[in-house]
Amino acid sequence: MTLQSNSQPVEQVVLPATRDLGGFDVRRALPSAQRRMVGPFVFLDSFGPVVFRAGDGVDTRPHPHIGLATLTYLIEGEMVHRDSEGYVQAIKPGEVNLMTAGRGIVHSERTGP
Repeated sequence: MTLQSNSQPVEQVVLPATRDLGGFDVRRALPSAQRRMVGPFVFLDSFGPVVFRAGDGVDTRPHPHIGLATLTYLIEGEMVHRDSEGYVQAIKPGEVNLMTAGRGIVHSERTGP
């Protein structure tokens, strides 16, 4: 089998800004000063891999979103998404959580016990 690539040269490499969220770093590639045309409601974040000690984990406290949607996709591990609409969802590898904030919603993400 022969693989061919018809891809164009890379136009730009955007290095993500890194932010410590208490025990793990989150990298945000978009929005970026180098790529402003994605608009104010497109975010591309990544984190991991992270290995937590027993009893440690992600504990993103409840925080609001208004007028946008979040999509969470996990490669490994498990997160629990909880929001002010009463939804609680364990997100496992290969699964997706889509939250549409509309006029406003408060949510949190945490690792299980």
